[in-house]
Amino acid sequence: MKIFPNLGKLSVISAAWLPKIKGHLVQHKKLWIVIAAILVIGSVVIYFLTRPKLRPMPLPNVEVTAVDTTTVNIYGEYVGRIRAQQFVEVHARVEGYLERMLFKEGAYIQKGQTLFIIDPRVYEAHVNRAKAQLNKAKAQAEKANRDLKRIRPLYEQDAASQLDLDNAIAAAESANAEVTVAQADLTQAELILSYTKVVSPISGYISERVADIGTLVGPGAGKSLLATVVKSDTVRIDFSMTALDYLKSKDRNVSLGDADGSDKQVSHVTITLSDDSEYPYKGLVDFADPQVDPKTGTFSVRAEMPNPDHQLLPGEFTKVKVLLDLRKNAIEVPSKAVVIEKGGAFIFVVRQDSVAEKRFVELGPETDNKVIVERGLRHGERIVTEGYHKLKHGMKVNPVAASNKETDGETNQDSDL
Repeated sequence: MKIFPNLGKLSVISAAWLPKIKGHLVQHKKLWIVIAAILVIGSVVIYFLTRPKLRPMPLPNVEVTAVDTTTVNIYGEYVGRIRAQQFVEVHARVEGYLERMLFKEGAYIQKGQTLFIIDPRVYEAHVNRAKAQLNKAKAQAEKANRDLKRIRPLYEQDAASQLDLDNAIAAAESANAEVTVAQADLTQAELILSYTKVVSPISGYISERVADIGTLVGPGAGKSLLATVVKSDTVRIDFSMTALDYLKSKDRNVSLGDADGSDKQVSHVTITLSDDSEYPYKGLVDFADPQVDPKTGTFSVRAEMPNPDHQLLPGEFTKVKVLLDLRKNAIEVPSKAVVIEKGGAFIFVVRQDSVAEKRFVELGPETDNKVIVERGLRHGERIVTEGYHKLKHGMKVNPVAASNKETDGETNQDSDL
């Protein structure tokens, strides 16, 4: 018995229609693909037709300045030590107890001013004794001279012998010599007595006393120094210079401590005070050691500096600035325009067609935020001082003159005022 009698017919019908159904599905799929492609292409066309037109990128602005030649002073900087023009120790020249001090410590004193008094009584006694000896010698000389005057006419009258005359002459000459000796002894005693008044050998500022009142002082070791006097109206600056710097100054246009009458410029010396301000007076190099220290490779140099206000204190360290060279027609550029890399130093140069050129240069000494270019630049060329970090070799730029920019800044500042 068959439960589904038509099942076989349905199977035959499905098998006949299945290829037709698949064909319709494939045709519809192709249609949708074509429609999607048309939509995509249309969207792209509409985008390109309706998008805003792109503007060309603006040229980068760079600040430029023209290269010029100038005269440049090249200085060497060293560490120096200030030394007084005269530094004199005041010593006791005779032995005795220190009796008085006649100055104020740290004060300015004059040459010949009495500073200390040493007990003079012993030396006054020596003077008195020398005076007595002189008086005695004078009395004996007067007697001998009178005897000679008395003997001489007697000898002429044959009333006295030749021996008597010779003895009288010898006695008179001996007595006169004793007067001379006694006078010298008195002079020496008075000189030694004067040493009990200790005076200043120079004018200047005096230190604190080394010995106290009542101390036994004298010419012996360790007890003669009483004080020191410093004359610092003019001071000396001692510093060391390398042999290379010295040769630079000799081979160039600067006279370092020489007064040879040449047309070289004299090397002035400036120093910096402890507060980093520049000392208002300038000095001159007056001595350079003729030989180099083999241990350090340097040689000693001394400069004299006026010190009328006594701002410079002996023993103080200071920064010394010495003119070493004077470059004429030198090319000097701002240090900020120079780029340092492994291959060397370079500067961007803007050509006449406003194209930036990367130019390698040879640098010289630096002076006050500027550097001398020995080779690589010519007078009149324009170099980039601001904005070089965004440049590449061969890039077109929009150069802006640095002077115009500075003028604009000054104008704005005046306007603000």
